[in-house]
Amino acid sequence: MSTENDPVKAVQSNSPTASGSSEPIVVPRGIRVVRLRLKGIDRDYEVDFRDAETKLRSLSVIAGAFSTGKSSVLEFVAYCLGGKDHPQHPEILRKVRSALLEVQLNGQPHVIERAVGEPSTAAFVRTGQLGDVEIPPLDKKMIKPAGAADSLSSFLLSYCGLEGVELREAPTQAESGTDPLSIRDLLWLSYMPNERLDDKHLLFESSPMKRLKLGQVVDVVFGVHDDKAVELGRRIRELENRLAKARAEYTTTQAFLDEQEFGTRIEIELVRGDAEQKVEQATRALETLDTEIRAASTFAADLRARHRDASRQARQAAALVRDRETQLRRLVPLRAQYAADITKLTMLAEARMLFDPLQVKVCPACLTVLRDAPHVADGHCMLCSSEVTLPATKSTGTTASTNGSSANNAAPDTAGTETEAKFDVSTELRATKARLAEITTFVEDLESELGRLRVEARQANDDEAGLAHEVDAATNAAVSPYLSQRDDLMRQQQAAAASLDRAKTAIRMLDSLDRRGATVTRLETNVEALRAEMNEAAMQPDRNDVIHRISERYVAILTSWRYPKLDQAFIDGRLVPHMRGMSYTNASSGGRTLISLAWILAIFQIAWETGSAHPGFLMIDSPQKNLGQGGDRDAEFADSIAVTDFYQHLHMWLAGAGQGAQIIVVDNAPPSSTDPDIVVRYSRRVDQPPYGLIDDEVA
Repeated sequence: MSTENDPVKAVQSNSPTASGSSEPIVVPRGIRVVRLRLKGIDRDYEVDFRDAETKLRSLSVIAGAFSTGKSSVLEFVAYCLGGKDHPQHPEILRKVRSALLEVQLNGQPHVIERAVGEPSTAAFVRTGQLGDVEIPPLDKKMIKPAGAADSLSSFLLSYCGLEGVELREAPTQAESGTDPLSIRDLLWLSYMPNERLDDKHLLFESSPMKRLKLGQVVDVVFGVHDDKAVELGRRIRELENRLAKARAEYTTTQAFLDEQEFGTRIEIELVRGDAEQKVEQATRALETLDTEIRAASTFAADLRARHRDASRQARQAAALVRDRETQLRRLVPLRAQYAADITKLTMLAEARMLFDPLQVKVCPACLTVLRDAPHVADGHCMLCSSEVTLPATKSTGTTASTNGSSANNAAPDTAGTETEAKFDVSTELRATKARLAEITTFVEDLESELGRLRVEARQANDDEAGLAHEVDAATNAAVSPYLSQRDDLMRQQQAAAASLDRAKTAIRMLDSLDRRGATVTRLETNVEALRAEMNEAAMQPDRNDVIHRISERYVAILTSWRYPKLDQAFIDGRLVPHMRGMSYTNASSGGRTLISLAWILAIFQIAWETGSAHPGFLMIDSPQKNLGQGGDRDAEFADSIAVTDFYQHLHMWLAGAGQGAQIIVVDNAPPSSTDPDIVVRYSRRVDQPPYGLIDDEVA
């Protein structure tokens, strides 16, 4: 495939470097991962794939203990690039609200943001970097359908030269239905998750449709699929339609801006700079004027202090008045209640003399005055002759005597004593009168004090008002000359702020216009590249030749890793890797790990070296799986395979033919040779930060 007119594969050569030399500057084609930021409720969590000089690393290693969030970093990168799901760990769901990924698309910085929680249906894309002060307008990109012109997938695929590609559902049938190529499909060649490394379904053998699509994706990336000319023609027509729509949007936006008469960007930038300068000058002038006002009115400090004291005294006097009024309101009803109680007790005491039902002095039948008071004699009542049973007494331990004279003498005395006790209210009456006298005295004192306090409160208020007038009269002459000046400065500040807001609005509109213009340019460039590719379609690479080169690289990689008993290793036409003449599924778990790594690296390296439509980055999770790490250890490879050989191969290729590509590796215990490549090392120890990706979740 030609790279002459394709911006995705462009190399800016013969351009001066920063030092003035004529060495070529390689423009990263495709997609590069720069920074991942998880935006939380209280704080953010970030992984930076740049070195100390903010230069993008070619090899980045994420190291650390198990269960610290290393794999989650790769999963979030895939999610921001259009993946279906994000990690669902409890600490992530508690702490994270959105994921932001800074990427380079053909060398230009962009930020992609997706919500965290429920998998979002849209992503927001903007130009620029994480941490920019002024954020340009966000461009909403839908996740589904993947083939839509405004989808995130189409946007990213356009930087890989694969926008608008359709994959046949049945490749052998000319009239087969098609599905649009998705960025998720392309990630099969850019992301090797942990569970796929030693699995027997490297090529998705358990899912026939995915297996079929994987083969088509590889063919499309290398440009060796059947009926390529027809496919290119269809893609050109599709992109031309999108280009026409983008041009129409650009023209409409341009016309709107012309009607607003904002002027050119340079003019608006000058207006914004002037407005910012005026706002800053007005702010400083106001601060200076306030200082002068305070200095000019310092002579009234004594008056202000006296006014503060008078104000405090007035408040205290008013509080005392309110307190005494409250007490008086509560005590007056209480005094009335005690007076009513005295009246009731007095009536009760007098009722004994007016009517006592226990003393019978007149016969109720004939109204004759009785000579003796009624009493009980010989067990019978003398008034009604009824038999009466007297209760036993405890004075001698025996029953009470029934002697008539004893009964006659005891009954009246007992009745009289009980009656006297029941009707004796003199004690309560005396106590109530004493309490009433105390309350009356206290109320009278309160009323007397309240009158005095009211007079003092009025006097305090008058003093405070007088001192306030004195302060105003003393400072008015000194402050008044500054008031008009301060009002004028305030008007200047508000006018400058309004002008600044208008300038910022105009710049945002111009940014939106530039974004639409960039879309038009990108589509024009891609259409031209497809037309050039259409002209060279007859010279497309032979598929067998591509498979042969991938197979040779596969063998070379395994050889550099000192794979034991390396024999009859190759990749067949269906992309199935073989070892010792048999399919990779017959190898041991450790063998399958190495075979899978060699397979994905061979495809990635050949695609990069031939300028094919690969994104240009590769993520690998746990390359030491079953090679000595953890409990699942493959004895055949644990002693004979040096992990350093894996990283040495990556270093050598990235420094040579792979210059400009990017590889990200997650590894629990990488060798010391990779220390310069480690971007973060999670410890899973509280005393050795960072604990993990969500480093404040240490439980």
